[in-house]
Formats: sequence, C-alpha cells, structure tokens
Amino acid sequence: MPTMRSPRLLQTAEGQKSLESNEGAKRFIVWMIFAVFIVLADQGTKWAIIRWVPLYGDVPLNGFINLTHQQNTGAAFSFLAGAGGWQRWFFVVLATVVSAVLVVWLWRIRASDLMVLSAGLTLVLGGALGNLVDRIRLGYVTDFIQVWFGSWAFPSFNVADSAITVGAALLIIDSLFLSGKEKAAPPEEAPPE
Repeated sequence: MPTMRSPRLLQTAEGQKSLESNEGAKRFIVWMIFAVFIVLADQGTKWAIIRWVPLYGDVPLNGFINLTHQQNTGAAFSFLAGAGGWQRWFFVVLATVVSAVLVVWLWRIRASDLMVLSAGLTLVLGGALGNLVDRIRLGYVTDFIQVWFGSWAFPSFNVADSAITVGAALLIIDSLFLSGKEKAAPPEEAPPE
C-alpha cells in the first residue's frame, strides 16, 4: 500500500524543493510549447507562400513591404548560397546542435525567474527549428517577407528569422541589463580615513 505524505512534508526543505521542481518542469513545458508554436507559425506561413506566390513573384502589401517567394540555400543574407550543396548538411548539423544546447539551457534554468532569458532562448530555438525543417525537407529555406527602403530591398526573411532576431535581441538585453544583476552585491564604500 503506498504511503501518503502528510501536508507537513510540504513545509520541509524536501517538500519545498519538490514543489519548485514541479513548477520548473511546468515552466519548461510552457517554453517548449511556445517554441513549437513558432515552428508551426513559420511552417504554416511558408506553406501558404509556396502554394500561392510563384517563385520569385511578389505581392505588394504597401509601399515598402512585399510578400515574395524565394529559396535560400545559404544562411542569413544568403551567405554560402552558392557553395555547391555541402552547406545544406552543415546548417542541418549546426541547427541541430544549437537547438539541443538551447533545450538543455532552458531545462537548466527552468526553476529560475529569468523570463527575458528564457523567452530569448525559446524564440531562437523555435526559429532554428523552423528553418531546420525547411533544410531537411526542401534543401533550402523559404523566405517571403521583403522590406524596401526607397530603391533598396532588405534581404528577404521569414517568421523563423524574425523569431531568431527578436530572441537574439532579448538575449543581448538580458546579458547587458538583467542576468547576474540580481546577485551582484552593491559596491563597498571605502573606509573612512
């Protein structure tokens, strides 16, 4: 017969640690669901573009944003796009390793209140996985958002790229202004002479 734990156990250090562990696991699951949502939003928008916008076609939304349909075999800004094919598997391995590191990092900070850091890591994870799905499935990443500044077009991007960019910005903000600051002791004053 299983033993029942008394409510008094929750007042002990073991009980408190168990509650914190459960809360941390729930928080981790929420972040993973958010990452999956990013992947689904990315893949859904790419599916729509592939289906309804001809390759290299564009659909003006206003005076400075077009929907377009482009295939990017390289990395950001088409870096290594003409490298001959090896870059596909290089980026698949790189994205897989980075994604695994991000999942482990999120697991390790699951019990902390580092919301900006966790949100940044999750956005980068979701974006990396979204583009990883494209590379494995298609051999390239579908880009479709094109922003114009006068006669100059910013390189086309997608939902995954946007998530990675916002996530990276949050990681920078966190590293500069938030993480580690809560533990820093105030500077000591010099003793009077």
